[in-house]
Amino acid sequence: MKAAVVHGVNDIRIEEYPDPVAGPGEVIVKTQVAGICATDIKTLLGQGIPKDLPTILGHEVVGEIAETGAGVQDFALGDRVAVYPIAVCGKCRYCRQGRHNLCEDEFGLGHGIEGGFAEYVRLPRRIIDIGGVVRLADDFSFEDAVFAEPLSCTLAAARTCRLEKDRSVLIIGAGPMGLMHLKTAKYFGCEVMIADLIDDRLALAGTMGADHLINSGQKDLKDEVMHLTDGRGADAVIISLGIPQVIEDNIKLTAKGGVCNIFGGPPPSEITIDPRWLHYQEITLTGTFASTPEDFRQCLGFIENREIVVSDLLSHRFTLDTFLDAVEKAKNQEMVRGIVTFA
Repeated sequence: MKAAVVHGVNDIRIEEYPDPVAGPGEVIVKTQVAGICATDIKTLLGQGIPKDLPTILGHEVVGEIAETGAGVQDFALGDRVAVYPIAVCGKCRYCRQGRHNLCEDEFGLGHGIEGGFAEYVRLPRRIIDIGGVVRLADDFSFEDAVFAEPLSCTLAAARTCRLEKDRSVLIIGAGPMGLMHLKTAKYFGCEVMIADLIDDRLALAGTMGADHLINSGQKDLKDEVMHLTDGRGADAVIISLGIPQVIEDNIKLTAKGGVCNIFGGPPPSEITIDPRWLHYQEITLTGTFASTPEDFRQCLGFIENREIVVSDLLSHRFTLDTFLDAVEKAKNQEMVRGIVTFA
């Protein structure tokens, strides 16, 4: 099969790769669409690159069942499916609590096994057993369904941030994930402020329902947030950037009793926090990583029923033959959200 194969840091090649074979309890999916995530780009640049190379990245996958292994009875050839990408054990203390994304023995597409930037992808029994392979209706487009995985990550953050109607939310970063945080917060009925340095991103956020747009390179973010919230700060601050200094600078924009969520994955680092402020303001400081299978299934429902529209997030389509162009555009922040199509 043809695949985008990672050989090392900043070394990805479009080449032939061995076809996967379904073992007992496994399925092979013929990839129709794979989403391009910022995590993939960070990995290519050396942050968390897999130890076992060469390999294939890509964890946002939708397609059709092409092969079923022995014992698989719930899927048939040609079934249209979306894939939750984490192979969790289902047995550890976190899985038993329903917090599968924190599984003590997890692996998944693009980390541990080959991912979706390939014509075919093997799904281990674990993903099937946890309900991570979800059938799609014939009229549910693959291009929409592929957004369920990243959207489910923002749903997990919304739950952690206790989002509900009329709560004020500050989203720092209007990149693709920041825009999905915006859509999720508006679904819950929140008043949303979104900050970024790029006017075009903010303008797009405005078309997606943001209540307040703040160019933090032109205006003082603290002054703007305090003005918009009558001096309280935001009930939830979602930092959708993995930049330690941005995190440290903006934690105190959180209102009393509020939640500050570190969503963007930062590199190993240290920041300074005022423990007295944290204590007396009763601030919840937290992070969220990935999502659960239930989050994933719920977001498929949101998208299918058009409770959350995702089609306006798609800015670029690529094929495997143009995949290297996609990587460059993602590195240079020249696209909102890109996908690789295989049809």
